[in-house]
Amino acid sequence: MDWGQPVNTAMDSLTAALKSNIIPNQEYLLQGSVLDAAVEVLLHRLRGLCDNVDSGPETFHDHEMCFSIRGTSPQPLLLRVRRALDYQDMPWQLRYIGQSELGDKSRPTIVRSSIDVGCNATVVEFLTELGCRMDFEYILRGYMFRKGRMKITVSKIFKMGQGKPPESVEPMSQSYLVELSVLAPNGQDAIGEDMKNFAEQLRPLVQLDKIDYKRLPVTGPP
Repeated sequence: MDWGQPVNTAMDSLTAALKSNIIPNQEYLLQGSVLDAAVEVLLHRLRGLCDNVDSGPETFHDHEMCFSIRGTSPQPLLLRVRRALDYQDMPWQLRYIGQSELGDKSRPTIVRSSIDVGCNATVVEFLTELGCRMDFEYILRGYMFRKGRMKITVSKIFKMGQGKPPESVEPMSQSYLVELSVLAPNGQDAIGEDMKNFAEQLRPLVQLDKIDYKRLPVTGPP
């Protein structure tokens, strides 16, 4: 070892990676919904448009908890913890989500900061000790498709009951949430055009758009 060279820390490596734009820390997002009665038609369309047509979509059954903490900024810091109910041995996921950038009308999608970290079940206790507050939690059950680097999810959202999930749940609506997203490094706004073109192929079954949740009444999870 050359003792004259500085020792790189994990933070040094992360900083260098961020400056090199190799960490996917931006999420490009379009959202919409489809009624329960029409979801099978949408799934059929997605099977024809997406990759891995023969194997079909992946299914998921997750429990998500949404936390917030107030800091020096007027906007709270938002964190989400998700665990797979159908694969108990899978790592939990901690996700930071930044404020959506909606002001630039030339952008075809929402753009927001997003960082995902694998963790274990103690993350809930850790966030509570930090002073985070759990605002709400819910169950998601649905299907995930891939088209290149685009991810498409069709999710049914369930409210948590008094008992333990997944038995004590009830659907929040008579529709499915549809999300089209891409995680990428900074400066790859051309992705938005690809997403817009793909979304056009799903009309009129579902209209995927930029959703400004600040203009909606707070009735549940975004």
